[in-house]
Amino acid sequence: MLEHGLTQTSTTTSSETNIGNTNLISLSNYSDTGVGVAAKVQPSVVGITVEYTVNSLFSRQPSSASAEGSGVIISENGYILTNNHIVNSSSNSSFYQLTEATKVTVHLYGDETVYEAEIVGTDSETDLAVIKIDKTGLTAATLGDSDSVKVGEFAMAVGNPLGMQNSVTSGIISAVNREVTDSDGKEYTLIQTDAAINSGNSGGALVNSNGEVIGINTLKLSGTGIEGMGFAIPINSTKEIYEQLIQYSKVKRPYIGISGLDLDEETAERYDLPIGVYVRSVEDFSAAQKGGIKAGDVILKADDKEIKTMDDLDEIKLSHQIGDEMKLTVSRDGKEIDITIKLLEQP
Repeated sequence: MLEHGLTQTSTTTSSETNIGNTNLISLSNYSDTGVGVAAKVQPSVVGITVEYTVNSLFSRQPSSASAEGSGVIISENGYILTNNHIVNSSSNSSFYQLTEATKVTVHLYGDETVYEAEIVGTDSETDLAVIKIDKTGLTAATLGDSDSVKVGEFAMAVGNPLGMQNSVTSGIISAVNREVTDSDGKEYTLIQTDAAINSGNSGGALVNSNGEVIGINTLKLSGTGIEGMGFAIPINSTKEIYEQLIQYSKVKRPYIGISGLDLDEETAERYDLPIGVYVRSVEDFSAAQKGGIKAGDVILKADDKEIKTMDDLDEIKLSHQIGDEMKLTVSRDGKEIDITIKLLEQP
């Protein structure tokens, strides 16, 4: 383990040499850790190939395309956790459009058989998906505790970069709770690592020195001058998601039913409104409409907690279950009103 290299001793052995004030420690322990972790995790990581149909403005006949990624086995009877963007591509432009995946196949470690998979459920909000193959006796990954991950600890990424099956790269945890915005403007709270994550690693495992999965690799930052910045979805945040995907084929979330505008201090002062969330519209038959929220209201508090943005409101909303009551304090015509709504399921 790395911490062995922090111990100062006065005795020189065959595995270390004292030069001045510096001890050069043998890296055999570090190497053994890497070997052991790879051996434990590789059987639980799969390669995924997805086939699409491409409709192009330049051709009357649709063509086919494929993409590759990785996945993590979460049960011995064939359930596999991966990224939504692997099996549910949104790579469209004004010149072409991809259909939904027409075929998903899985490659297991040490097995030359190609297994066709069904898409069990997908969730674009968290970029997670579950697929399943018809096979039992698989080696399910051991899941760790991503809440206990520390900056600087050993990390290994396992996946199929560029179609190279069962590749491993190692490094350290660079940061935790890193807020990252993807190219579609969606925000995620992720684990950052300098273990190399390349195209095809998405959906694979980020593991600790015990061979426990602490994250699902999802993306990397790339460009001139950028190196060693990969990100993974903390495994703790995936558990409720994949359980719902297996049970319902979707994630059930509580739903208020408004479109809102954040009122910062400058905007609020300009329109003589309080700071909060301005309700631009209320959806028909929604929790907000049934509870009496109206367009033009400014939401000031949720469950007696002050809110200033839609993100604040969503955070409190997502702490509830469908069917829970939620108290909103709104400003209407210069008066504060308390309104209780019953959260419905997001359509």
